[in-house]
Amino acid sequence: MKFGITFKGDISLERTVKLCQMAEEGGFEYAWFFDSHVLWQECYTVIAYVMAHTKKIRFGPLVTNPGVRDWTLAASTFTSLAKLSGNRFDVGVGRGDSSLRMLGKKPRKVSTTIEFMDFVKRMGRGESVHIHDRDLELPWADADIDLPMWLAAYGPKALQATGEHADGLVLQIGDPWLVEWFAKQALDAAKAAGRKREELQIMAAAPAWVGDREKGREQTKWFPAMVGNHVADIVAKYGTDSDEVPQRLTDYIKGRKGYNYKEHASKDADHLDFISEEIVDSFSLLGGVDEHIAKLKELEKAGVDQFCIYLMCGDEER
Repeated sequence: MKFGITFKGDISLERTVKLCQMAEEGGFEYAWFFDSHVLWQECYTVIAYVMAHTKKIRFGPLVTNPGVRDWTLAASTFTSLAKLSGNRFDVGVGRGDSSLRMLGKKPRKVSTTIEFMDFVKRMGRGESVHIHDRDLELPWADADIDLPMWLAAYGPKALQATGEHADGLVLQIGDPWLVEWFAKQALDAAKAAGRKREELQIMAAAPAWVGDREKGREQTKWFPAMVGNHVADIVAKYGTDSDEVPQRLTDYIKGRKGYNYKEHASKDADHLDFISEEIVDSFSLLGGVDEHIAKLKELEKAGVDQFCIYLMCGDEER
């Protein structure tokens, strides 16, 4: 199993560099950043700087979306970062959450997200693409530029699209049973499309807190609330009794009353009261070192290729 870390973009540049260097020295292979430019620092500026102070670790947004930037700008930015770093750039993509909702916009369709991924990949390789009623290409791009695409998904359509088109699946959850349930759908779709298992990597992304469990719950309670925001969208579309969405996932949001995006991914948010201790324990990695190792082994058995720590719960250096 590979390991990564993820930043919100709310800490100093100096700390971000140091944490990425520590992660690289410790064997971590990925450093991801939230892409929500109103709530937090513009991530690609930060990524470019940190790239210059690291050697091996890979970078990318977790996640960007098709609706917040012109597609040619996104392709140019990602390709530039890949060239600057010696091909150390991946792209996490979703339909769009906080970065679009903060602008009063709605998430994009799964089909649009797939089109965006394909467009960026092709333009990044220097291929000609058709957009804005014209054919365009990046004349400075190289054919050997590789931009692996990771798609964040929970719903059945997104999971199928991930299996058919993406290089990786992003699951924002640390519950081994749910991870296996989601991953199986994407992997089945990949197999049906004639793809090999190694062509689709599975990532589980969640907070981790080593030490006192009660303290860990306090520091990570924000995470199930954030996941609940996506689950609410799925429930609105498929209902609570659909076979396409597990009851284990939908039950915990029954007491949800709303979500304040200005407190997105904040441990001090005022929309956390519906989250139970059992859900916090299930969704994150809490407790002592042995408990963390045991759960990581469960996640690996469930199909996880990369576990990514949401590094935004306090005491990040620890």
